This record gives sequence, structure tokens and C-alpha cells, in this order.
Amino acid sequence: MASSGDVEMSFWDHLEALRGTLFRSVLSVGILTVLAMCFPRQVFSAVMWPTRPDFPLYRLPGVDFSMSLINIEISAQFFVYLKISVLCALVAAFPYIIYEVWKFIAPALYENEKKAVGKAFRLSSVLFYLGVAVGYFVVLPVCLMFFVNFSLSSEITNTITLNSYISLFTSMVFMIGIIFEFPTVILALSSLGIVKKGMLRGWRKYAVVVTMILAAVITPSDPFSMFVLAIPLYGLFELSILLCKE
Repeated sequence: MASSGDVEMSFWDHLEALRGTLFRSVLSVGILTVLAMCFPRQVFSAVMWPTRPDFPLYRLPGVDFSMSLINIEISAQFFVYLKISVLCALVAAFPYIIYEVWKFIAPALYENEKKAVGKAFRLSSVLFYLGVAVGYFVVLPVCLMFFVNFSLSSEITNTITLNSYISLFTSMVFMIGIIFEFPTVILALSSLGIVKKGMLRGWRKYAVVVTMILAAVITPSDPFSMFVLAIPLYGLFELSILLCKE
């Protein structure tokens, strides 16, 4: 594989570079995890904010929401503490991890490819944090409102466990952030001449179906939360068309 300086790298050189990339990425997550664990109250308060009535979306006119969580496993709170610390570390370390991935890939690109693909990598962190914000401030609270207020019978009381909330939080926030990386992938492929704008335009009708399926997989299967997530997901597809070359 040629580098930008036309210097051949052997398989073992690539393996060594990959090992260094993985080591530094994991180390950064580890350090940030320890840092997050030093501030458990602040981190847990941020994670729990969507369950409290003072959350921004619940202040809208006509919205009345409150919920409480219970713990039914003796070790659950400790493992939740570890899980959310790692999750916060992954979110915080994302730009550095992307930088490490870029350093690993860049030597394999020619100069014109490097400039083009570099734009996609610079955009990736912005879109990731945008996705995290959409998941945290919009999709997650909408899902919570639906499920907490949904009941088949007045004889049944919804009692939400801590573990179930953390699982929903992770899928709504982190996974949506990852999915928001789609335009950067398209931009990179377009820069390499693999994907064309006309090709994406022809896929619009399929994109609607795919975004609905993705929304159904990520969110609980109620139609409203699916629709809330499907809108920004389809918006990502249209953004990809705008970023794509002719």
C-alpha cells in the first residue's frame, strides 16, 4: 500500500501502526473513564436529567411528565456507575479516536485523496455530537414520555428499573451519535470517486424505508418515537446528497 510520500509500508509496519492506534485510543478512553469516575454525582446527574420534570422538553406547554426509578439488583448501581463512566469517556474521547483513525489511514492516501477525505474526518466530530444532542434532548425524552404514560390497564403501575433506563439512554444517545456519521462516510466515498450524487438521488425512495427501519430498531417500536427519529435520519441522507460530488 502506497503512502502519500510514495513510501511502501510492509504488513508488519501497518500492523504496528494499527496496534499503536488501538493502544492510544483505548488509553484515552481509560483515562477519561477514571476521570468520569472521580465525579460520580455530576456524571450521574447529567444522565438522570431526562427523568426529571425540569428537563427542557418537559417545560413545553401541555407537557406533564414525571418518573422515578427503582433498583432491584444488589450490584446494579455499581455496574451502572461503571457503564455510564465508560459511556461518557467514549463520547468525550470521540474526536481523539477519530484523529487516531485519520493518522492511521492518511499515509495510505495520495495527496489529493488526503485533502478530500480529510474534510469528512473533520466533519465527523461535529455530526457525532449533533447526533448525541438529538438523542439526548429530543428522542430519549419523547420515548420516556410515551412509555411512562402508556398503560394497558389502570390496575398496572409502570415501575421503571435503573438498568432498563440506562440501556435506553445508551441506545438513544450514543447509537444515534454513531448513526449521524453517515454523511461523513458518504463524503469520504464521494471524495474517492466511489459514490456519486446521481446515485444517491436514485436511492431516495429506498432511503425512506431504510430510515424507518433504523428508527424502529433504535427506538422502542411506538410510531411516534419512530417518526421523531426518522425525520433527522432522513435529513442525514439529504445532507449526504448535498455533500456528495456530481
